[in-house]
Amino acid sequence: MPWKTLACCVTAAALFSSAGCGASTSVSMAETEAVSPPTTENKDASVPETPTAEAAPAAEKTPVENMEHMVKTEGIAGCPVMGHVNPPSARNTALGVMSNGDWWPNQLNLKILHQNSAKGNPMNPDFDYAEEFQKLDVAAVKADLKELMTTSQDWWPADYGHYGPLFIRMAWHSAGTYRVADGRGGAGYGTQRFAPLNSWPDNANLDKARRLLWPIKQKYGDKISWADLMVLTGNVALESMGFETFGFAGGREDVWEPQEDIYWGPESEWLGDKRYTGDRELENPLAAVQMGLIYVNPEGPNGKPDPLAAARDIRETFGRMAMNDEETVALIAGGHTFGKAHGAGDAKNVGPDPEAATIEEQGLGWKNKFGKGNADDTITSGLEGAWSSTPTEWSNGYFDNLFGYEWVLTKSPAGAHQWTPKDDAAQGTVPDAHDPNKSHAPIMFTTDMALKMDPIYGEISKRFHQNPEEFQKAFAKAWYKLTHRDMGPVSRLLGSDVAPPQIWQDPVPAVDHKLIDDQDVVALKAKLLDSGLSISDLVSTAWASASTFRGSDKRGGANGARIRLAPQKDWAVNEPEQLAKILGVLEKVQKDFNDAQTDGKQVSLADLIVLGGSAGVEAAAKKAGHDVTVPFYPGRTDATDEMTDAAAFDVLEPKSDGFRNHQAREIHRPAEELLVNRAQLLTLTAPEMTALVGGMRVLNTNVGSGPLADLGVFTDKPETLTNDFFVNLLDMDTKWEKSPICDHFFEGKDRKTGETKWTASRVDLIFGSNSQLRAIAEVYASDAAEEKFVNDFVAAWTKVMNLDRFDLTPAQRHGVQ
Repeated sequence: MPWKTLACCVTAAALFSSAGCGASTSVSMAETEAVSPPTTENKDASVPETPTAEAAPAAEKTPVENMEHMVKTEGIAGCPVMGHVNPPSARNTALGVMSNGDWWPNQLNLKILHQNSAKGNPMNPDFDYAEEFQKLDVAAVKADLKELMTTSQDWWPADYGHYGPLFIRMAWHSAGTYRVADGRGGAGYGTQRFAPLNSWPDNANLDKARRLLWPIKQKYGDKISWADLMVLTGNVALESMGFETFGFAGGREDVWEPQEDIYWGPESEWLGDKRYTGDRELENPLAAVQMGLIYVNPEGPNGKPDPLAAARDIRETFGRMAMNDEETVALIAGGHTFGKAHGAGDAKNVGPDPEAATIEEQGLGWKNKFGKGNADDTITSGLEGAWSSTPTEWSNGYFDNLFGYEWVLTKSPAGAHQWTPKDDAAQGTVPDAHDPNKSHAPIMFTTDMALKMDPIYGEISKRFHQNPEEFQKAFAKAWYKLTHRDMGPVSRLLGSDVAPPQIWQDPVPAVDHKLIDDQDVVALKAKLLDSGLSISDLVSTAWASASTFRGSDKRGGANGARIRLAPQKDWAVNEPEQLAKILGVLEKVQKDFNDAQTDGKQVSLADLIVLGGSAGVEAAAKKAGHDVTVPFYPGRTDATDEMTDAAAFDVLEPKSDGFRNHQAREIHRPAEELLVNRAQLLTLTAPEMTALVGGMRVLNTNVGSGPLADLGVFTDKPETLTNDFFVNLLDMDTKWEKSPICDHFFEGKDRKTGETKWTASRVDLIFGSNSQLRAIAEVYASDAAEEKFVNDFVAAWTKVMNLDRFDLTPAQRHGVQ
C-alpha cells in the first residue's frame, strides 16, 4: 500500500473506537519521528504499487477503503500508527512538562528578559517592518476589508450580513488588555493570536474573526502585521457602518510567541476572581475583574445584576486602562451601538477553547453543538440580543433605547442576566440577525444600565444623548486612544492617517535650534565635572531621568526632561531636595552655554542631564584606569507643564528600583522579582541587568543616606568603575547572615573574625544566590574581566539612556558609533 494512505487513518471515524487508537489526538514529537514508511517487503503483494501488463489495475479505493483493506489484510488491530499517546506523566520535555519552574515554583524567572528571540522569528534578520509598512497601499487594504465586511461566509455567517460588529469586538479586545500600571497588554504586538488571550472566555469566537481576515493577511503578507491589521480592520468596520474615525497609525510589529512577562492574575481557573481582597480591592497591576475577561462582567459583579455595583467595577477597570468617565461612557455606548450579543443556548453545548481543542480543529475553538452551531444558534457571551434597531449603522439608537424605555431584569436563552423593556414595549423594533421574517426587542446588559443609573455616568450619558455630535467625537477620540495607547510617542506612528499629537502620548517639542557638536560635547563634559557635582550626582540624575522608560507602552525616558516637572521632581526615589540642587547646577551650566552662543546653537536640559551621566561614567572608568567614551547623541528637547498630564505620570513612579537599591515600604513583593520586572520594562537582558547593578553600586548611586547608602557598595573605592561588586560578593571569606535590623537586609561577615565587612539587600545577594545570575557574576568577577565589565556597563548604560530615542537608528540606540 502506498505510504500516503497512512495519513488517512485520522479520517477513518470507525477506527477511533478500536482498541489500537485512543480518543486523544495529541502525539509527541518523538512518536511522530519514530514512524517510518513501510518497506517494499512489508507491503501487501496482492495490491501492486503500480499496474502491470499481467494484472489489470483495481478500481481506486477511497482513503477509508484503503485503510479498512490494510486493517483486514495486515492484521492491524485499529490505527496503523502503533505508538500510543503518552500519559501526561510520561510526556517528554518538548511538551513543557516538569520544567524547573514546576520543581521550584518560587524560582526567579529570568526568561522574561529573553523573550522574542531572533531564533523564534521567521523574518529575515534585516527585515524592517516600518520600512515595509511604508510601502503598503493602505487604501487597497481598506477597500479589500470593506468588501470583506459584507461578504458572508457559510462556515461563519455574518450577523445582519455584515461582519463589522465582529471585527470591532476583535480590535477592541486586542487593545483592551492594556493597563496603565505597568503599560503591558494592548494591541501593539498581535498577541491575541496566542495563548492565553486567544482562549480567554471573553475572546470566544474571535478566532473566527481572525480566520476571516486570513485571505487579506495572506495577500499583503509582511507589509502589514497582524497587530496593525486587527486595529485597521476595526477602523474600517466602523467606517463601513457610517462612522467617521479620528485616525489610524501603523507601526505595530508582531511578536511570535506569547508574552510571558505579563501577570494576568493569581487564578487557576477561568472567571476566577481571587484578585480581590477586602472591600473589593483589586490587585495591582490588574484591571479586568475576572480571569479571562477583558474588562468587566456584563451581567454585573460575579454575575449579580446590580447596575450601581457594576458602575463601581467599570470605573475602576476602565480607569486602570487609562480611560476617564467620559471616555468610558463613549466607548461602551459607541461599541454597543453596533451588533449583538450571542447566547442562543446553554453553554454546555460549547466545546473547548482553541488551545484545548483537538488537532483537527486547526486552532479554532468553542465548537458549538447547538443547532447549526453558528448564525442564529451562536453561543458566545451567553447574553442574547442587540442594543439598537440599526445594528450595522452608526446612530444614537443606543441612547434612544436606554433612556426611552423602562427596563426590567430577565434572562437570555442561555440563562444570563440581561434587561429588556417593560411590558414588551419595544417588541419587534430590532431586526433578526439572520431571518428577515423575525424581529425582537432590544436588550441591555447590567453594565449598560450602569450608564443610566450611576449619577456620574448618567449625566454624561444624557449629555451624549442630547448632543449626538459630541458623542460621535468623544467615541472617535476614545477609540483612537484605546487602539493606540500602547504605541508611545507620535514619532513612532506610521501612515498618512495619524491624528495630531494627543496629551496622552506625552508630546515633546520639536527641535527648533542647532544641536551641539562633538567639540561642544567635550567642553560641556568638562564643565559638568567641574561644576561641584559628584560622579554619583551626575550618574544618579541621568539614571532617574532615563530609567522611567517602559518598553511595554513606550512611555517615560529622558526625552522631555520631565524629571524637573511634577510629579517626577517630587518622587521619593528621586530624593527631591538633593535633586532640586543638582538640577539647579545643571540649569546654570545650560544657561551659561546657551547665552554664549551666537549661531543659534542650544543645549536642552534633557540632553545635558544625559550628558552629565555620560561624563560621570567616563570619569569613574578613568579612575579605574580605563579610557572609555560613552556614546552620546544630542536631540532631546524639554517638555512643558502644558504638554504633561501629571496624573498620567504617577503610574511611572518607581516604587522599587533595584538598580538604585530602593524599595518603598508599601511594596511587599521580593525585591529581586521587582528588579527583574523593571529590567524587563527597560528591555534589558540578564547580562545587561547584571552589569548595570554592579556598576551602579560601585558608582555609589543608592537611594537614601546612612546605612541605606552603603547597601551593596562592595568597594573601598566608591565612584570608581571597577568590578569590585562581583569580586567581593563571590568572596568565600565572607559569610552572609540576615541583619538583626531587618529581614530584607544582610550582613557579610569575615568567616574568621566575625567582623562585618559589608551590608546588602536581597537585590545584591541574588547575584550570588541565583545560579544563572551567579554564572554571569562569575564572568565579571574574573581577574582579567574588569575591562570587559566596564565595556559591558557602558553599552548597557547607553542603551538605557537612548531607549526613548526613536529618532535614532537601532545601532545608535544601542551605542554603536
